[in-house]
Amino acid sequence: MKIAFTAAGKDWDAMIDPRFGRTEYIVIYDDSSDELSVIDNSAVKNEAHGAGTATSQKIFELSPDILITGNGPGDNAAKALEKMNMKIFVGAQDLTLKQALEAYRKGSLKEC
Repeated sequence: MKIAFTAAGKDWDAMIDPRFGRTEYIVIYDDSSDELSVIDNSAVKNEAHGAGTATSQKIFELSPDILITGNGPGDNAAKALEKMNMKIFVGAQDLTLKQALEAYRKGSLKEC
């Protein structure tokens, strides 16, 4: 299973980025190999419009099973993500990636 996180950094101690569309990094955890991979998403920071859709496209290409984020995707991004067979969990702002993974495993994040 692959889990995608919106992240402000590149490792387990990085904070979840509450902003889906303008997240600086997308971090993928592959639980079968127990490895993290990092995708730089900073190019969308200066986009006036369409950052959420661009981030959705990157996540689509990475094809994770689960997305863990802070506030969740906006309307346009959510529509783009609907086409994926992926579960989205929100409410992980103020957590590190490691804490967010633990919260997901305990069932304490909200599925949207």
